[in-house]
Amino acid sequence: MRILVVEDDRDLNRQLVTACRDAGYAVDAAFDGEEGHFLGDTEPYDAVILDIGLPKMDGLSVLEAWRRDGRLVPVLLLTARDRWSDKVAGIDAGADDYVAKPFHMEEVLARLRALTRRAAGRASNEVEVGRVRLDVKAGRLTVDGNPVKLTSHEFRLIQYLMLHMDKVISRTELVEHLYDQDFDRDSNTIEVFVGRLRKKMGIDLIETVRGLGYRIASGK
Repeated sequence: MRILVVEDDRDLNRQLVTACRDAGYAVDAAFDGEEGHFLGDTEPYDAVILDIGLPKMDGLSVLEAWRRDGRLVPVLLLTARDRWSDKVAGIDAGADDYVAKPFHMEEVLARLRALTRRAAGRASNEVEVGRVRLDVKAGRLTVDGNPVKLTSHEFRLIQYLMLHMDKVISRTELVEHLYDQDFDRDSNTIEVFVGRLRKKMGIDLIETVRGLGYRIASGK
């Protein structure tokens, strides 16, 4: 899962990026509204953390522009605690949720999980198919109750496929959602990750759809 953090306070931006990466996300960062708007307009993020008080282009204007252009990415708005009007304006502009500063990082991560979960049509942090269970909150995959040790990229891959169960996901889409902007992307590595996952899980869960991509079927 790949997210964008748009926050002009460099210390807070760094803290958010670090916390999200530690939680298993691929993360891009922007420090003003113009840069944030451009990235959100051109890259396929699974969620965005967006501050309201940004230089060059304020957060509400960024959000309104995305929504006018049909960008449906879930947005978590960062607001000032004493500005209830910002919260109302943010929701009206198309924000999916908000958190007031100062905040606990655990709350931001919990709200992010909820946004990405709902966007994928899932009600729970746990996704189960056959003998496999994915716990998004704990960042853990188990087969028959036994934990499977995965790299961060392997976990992102199996998480994306399981959250989008029954859909055929192309290599290109997987690359776009597994890596941040600065990573040297190579779609050939997806095949390598899929091979590793199959070997580590010891079951035939990930189906190759020739010429189209990969799929995990709910009936497995």
